[in-house]
Amino acid sequence: MGGRPMAVTMGDASGVGPEIAVRGFGEGRLGGHSVIYGDLAVLESVAAVLGLDVRIRLVREPDEAADGALNVRDLGLLSADRVTPGVLSAEAGAAALAYVDRATRDALAGKVAGVVTLPMNKEATRMSRPDFQGHTEFIAGLCGARDFAMMLTVPELAVTHVSAHVSLREAIERVEPVRIRKVIDLTHAVLSRFMERPRVAVCGLNPHAGEHGLFGAEDEKIIRPTIERAAADGLDVSGPHPADTVFRQAIHLDRYDAVVCMYHDQGHAPMKLYGFERGVNVTIGLPIVRTSVDHGTAFDIAWQGKAFTDSLGHALDYAWKLAG
Repeated sequence: MGGRPMAVTMGDASGVGPEIAVRGFGEGRLGGHSVIYGDLAVLESVAAVLGLDVRIRLVREPDEAADGALNVRDLGLLSADRVTPGVLSAEAGAAALAYVDRATRDALAGKVAGVVTLPMNKEATRMSRPDFQGHTEFIAGLCGARDFAMMLTVPELAVTHVSAHVSLREAIERVEPVRIRKVIDLTHAVLSRFMERPRVAVCGLNPHAGEHGLFGAEDEKIIRPTIERAAADGLDVSGPHPADTVFRQAIHLDRYDAVVCMYHDQGHAPMKLYGFERGVNVTIGLPIVRTSVDHGTAFDIAWQGKAFTDSLGHALDYAWKLAG
């Protein structure tokens, strides 16, 4: 096999991550160009539970990955008898974070082409790491990145966020010119890898984008001037647009390639409604490639053979696209 493989972290062992990894390999979504960072014993156990005939191969370093097997970099943190599917576990939560830590450090060292993450359970991880916010913030911290953002993608549209895993009250406080401009620039930069002149729409914060100051001053006093400065610098950017119409204009009328949202649910809700099984989570502004499936640990169906694997395929495809 030529070139560096892509790291795929196993996620919380009590959730659907191990199942998606094993079934994904069986469906041809993984192979010699991917290495699972996780626990060999857990992956073997889920394969046995689901009756899957999968050749699992232990690798000590990513460059040992080969075709014809599910390549696993075993961290040796969990045994099969320590995992109960669908049950919250501090041990599994801590292990899931360790997989991400190791994969990210290998990406920074140039051993892997990037990192694709399967879902963690924040509650489980916080049992041992109370300050844990999410994959995005943890990986950014390891990378020493201060200016980063979360981007959700489907083939038709990319959506980025001025703030993500914070309270709504704090999200409103984070709507300020420097941050908005940074997210606009990051969005433009990543899409410029694939298209000549990305069209970026920026959401307003308030209903109807404030309706000229009737529903709050932020849109006219903070967001609009920031957009105008970005446009004056040559970017194809417009707004502030009402959040209740801009997604229709972007997807159904093909007016925009990306939408910059002011807070988490403003972007996540419409994107998960539109393309839940096709969505890919991308962290932009990092020195490494990082994508993720756009769903959670789904404890209610863990290890039952019910979880869809399409999102893993999409996340891998987008990671390779970013890695060139």
